[in-house]
Amino acid sequence: MLTHTRTKITLLALFMMALAASGMACGAGEQTAREAPAAEVDVAAEADLSDAAAVADSPALPTVTETIRAYEKPSEVPEELKVIWEAWDILAQEYVDSSKLDSEAAVAAAVRGMLSVLDDPQTAYVDAETMQSSFGDMFRGDFEGIGAHVQINAAGKIVIVSPIEGSPAEASGIRPGDVIMEVNGNSIEGMGLLDVVSIIRGPKGTQVTLLIKHLGALDPIEITITRGVIELASVLLRSEPGEQFPHIRITEFYPNTVEQLRVILQQVQRDGAEGLILDLRNNPGGPLQSVVDVASQFLDDGLVLYVQRGDGRRTNWEVRQGGIALDIPMVILVDNGSGSASEVLAGALQDHGRATIIGATTFGKGSVNTLRDLSNGAGLYLTTAHWYTPSGRLIDRVGIPPDIEVVDRDPEQADVKQLRRAVDELERLVEEKRSARVGA
Repeated sequence: MLTHTRTKITLLALFMMALAASGMACGAGEQTAREAPAAEVDVAAEADLSDAAAVADSPALPTVTETIRAYEKPSEVPEELKVIWEAWDILAQEYVDSSKLDSEAAVAAAVRGMLSVLDDPQTAYVDAETMQSSFGDMFRGDFEGIGAHVQINAAGKIVIVSPIEGSPAEASGIRPGDVIMEVNGNSIEGMGLLDVVSIIRGPKGTQVTLLIKHLGALDPIEITITRGVIELASVLLRSEPGEQFPHIRITEFYPNTVEQLRVILQQVQRDGAEGLILDLRNNPGGPLQSVVDVASQFLDDGLVLYVQRGDGRRTNWEVRQGGIALDIPMVILVDNGSGSASEVLAGALQDHGRATIIGATTFGKGSVNTLRDLSNGAGLYLTTAHWYTPSGRLIDRVGIPPDIEVVDRDPEQADVKQLRRAVDELERLVEEKRSARVGA
């Protein structure tokens, strides 16, 4: 799930996942993060650090932070790149039609070719036009577009995680799990995630046509969507006042999500709630600090997660004091559309034994991504770190498995069954809590 500002030689850290980082933004200077030396690296950091990806039509893009170092052009061609220069020189001097040698296109193709050996769909070349795109409207509380969260899977396919509730995408029939094949009649095969996002978004009242393949369908269909203004409210109370087990849905994580959540938590506890259903299904994520703040409402101390970078540095993100729902029994609903920040939250509460996780294994978006400016106005979007749960479980391409698996091929039936099972589990947890009090 973050704004993008083009600044020469800057480090932009993602988290939402998310495109939404997403992606989720991780800044080394945050008060909630503590950086440990490489010597403290957990054994889990030895695990396979392969990558998935996430971002969204909603603005799950990186915020600007300080760069670690500046990259300068060497005085001579490095040995490992001499072959590239030799090939270019030969083409320039001897190719039969030198007018076809477009230097800008050649540079882009060369960088994309270099990145292809990484087999990492999240690491991509971002063209100059996309780098100029503005995603700063997130912090205004709304944005203009179709209103759909988009992620890239391990196969490099652009997938709809979920349409935003009440959005043009939802009204047009966009569903979770849809694969986007074309935008406005043009194939997006091989395009970077940010490039695809930039052409899907646009001003309200304009239209975009997507060639979509629904999950399980044999043939793709075209869906034309009129873009609109997308509201960014992220916490919804789905139950009636006074219910024993209120159903709280977090659709995604924004900087103000914890404020919205605290208001609802105070309300339902005043109304006598005995347990909570926290619904993270089809939640694509958002800023890291936001999910740390949310997790801290339910935990009294310890780690929420840690980040392991490629150079061995580890950053611990710890619980912040002042949570207001530390003891109430709770369950969390997840599915394979729960990604990034929602996986961090589910994994943290699972590791701490604070909540029962019900549903299906989550998406598995556990990478931290950086967007760097290049001197030609384009950018390089690359994986720089991975998320781990407090106990050291790798999230990326693995996801968070539920404690109680409840699935169904029919999404509506899955929704009903998961909610019913959540109520059953809360009844059991409440009875255990009552018995413990009597025993004491």
